[in-house]
Amino acid sequence: MIEEKEIAILIREYLESHHEKMIHFLKELVALESPTREIEKQHIILDFLRVKFEDIGYHVILVPGKLTGGYLYARPLDRDRSLPLQLIVGHCDTVWPTDTIKNMPISYDNGMMKGPGIYDMKAGLTQLYFSLLALKAIPAPIKVTPIVLINSDEEIGSRESTNSIKSLAKISNRAYVLEPPLGLDGKLKTARKGLGRFTLTVNGKAAHAGLDPEKGINAIVELSHQVQQLYAMNDFEKGITVNVGMIEGGISPNVVAPESKAVVDVRVLNEADGKLITDKIKALKPFLPNVQLTIEGRIGRPPMERTQRNQELWRIAEEHGRELGIDLEQATSGGGSDANTTSIFTATLDGLGTPGDGAHAPHEYIFENKIIERTALLTLLLLTEPLNKNI
Repeated sequence: MIEEKEIAILIREYLESHHEKMIHFLKELVALESPTREIEKQHIILDFLRVKFEDIGYHVILVPGKLTGGYLYARPLDRDRSLPLQLIVGHCDTVWPTDTIKNMPISYDNGMMKGPGIYDMKAGLTQLYFSLLALKAIPAPIKVTPIVLINSDEEIGSRESTNSIKSLAKISNRAYVLEPPLGLDGKLKTARKGLGRFTLTVNGKAAHAGLDPEKGINAIVELSHQVQQLYAMNDFEKGITVNVGMIEGGISPNVVAPESKAVVDVRVLNEADGKLITDKIKALKPFLPNVQLTIEGRIGRPPMERTQRNQELWRIAEEHGRELGIDLEQATSGGGSDANTTSIFTATLDGLGTPGDGAHAPHEYIFENKIIERTALLTLLLLTEPLNKNI
């Protein structure tokens, strides 16, 4: 019987021998620019991944989207149907428009590998692929069958893929999400804030600003009162943030504004606070007389809470990290991901990508020397015994 320490050594040796291939694969992914809203570009990268997964013995289904590129689902062709499932989630879309790579070329600088989308999250997709390759090469039994979902709409909230992610999470023993880790030291994400989006629309009454302003009702003035009430809902100690990020209103400087609108971003650490803030926003009342206030929106991505089952998965990762000589830490992220969804239904660990920095920023990079150890960590996690679902 092969011991765990020996498995860790074998995995690392295998990945080190494939380091050049990993970097080549990553370069190919980065070069395949894949902005979320460019469907044809998404089809190209998803088809590239389809071929790669089929080459290593996976059955692949490409599910087209209506407004996006859709998603890829993959499972092993040769599998033991009696084994439980483990879901691995990643996304191939980026925030960068086509031809960004001309100004942000793939490059190296003092151990950093740069390029659009390399950190968020094409390094994670590279880890996924080579981790599955390592599983086939290492003489260790797989006790939980890996299944894969890679979507192309994560950067806009996974609107078309969320239902499939939910369905797969419900039947999975656990879920691993390959978003970038947090901070330069690569903390794993064991909790994430929930995200909400609300729109406040104010309807007042137009009037000439010079001739008869008293006959008008200024929707911008009303909105200014609403903004103050919204900002009063912030509670940083509890991790509740309410941000008015966009405002529009009025039709001309010489007209009393008949309409105004604000778009509000809300983030919370737990479901109870999400309901509390939703109720408060929906309960807002007009300040001025004869104004109509319309409020729309909801918490779209529930929080990924630090549940007992998520913590059990974290403890396993921490142990595997020690086997690999990695001193791992856990952290809470203010942003959302598909882990927010999977965590509702099964034990989830996020931030398993390669350490670096610059998500959605021009300096985006990974630490090239970290990709092997993080791929080894993922591989050990995939080899872990099934979790107790009653936790």
